[in-house]
Amino acid sequence: MFSKRLKQLRKTRKFSMQEVADTVGVAKSTYAGYESGYRQPTLEAIQVIAKKLRTTADYLLGLTEYPDQVEPSNNAKELLNHEQLHWDGIPLEREDLELVKRMLEHVIQTRAGKDSQSKANG
Repeated sequence: MFSKRLKQLRKTRKFSMQEVADTVGVAKSTYAGYESGYRQPTLEAIQVIAKKLRTTADYLLGLTEYPDQVEPSNNAKELLNHEQLHWDGIPLEREDLELVKRMLEHVIQTRAGKDSQSKANG
């Protein structure tokens, strides 16, 4: 899987083998071995390659299906839409997440009411 994803992403990102090899600091033939599966890069090389190809080592290694680097969201609403949330290893059911959403919406509405009152009194 690694070699297939490596080759596909390199082509998608429009890099030559030589460009990626130079970034990693290996010969083009060594890098070609990574793409053919004949050679295995070091962990450090995988990190450098992932950065060059604007992806993650997890994607290259087959641990995720998302090739693009995704920054974690700080938006609680987006987070609660995630299908596999858990609390210390205990999976949260859809009903649990709906309850948490309603509680947070109540907190925000209450805060918005207090803010508008403060502005009116200010």
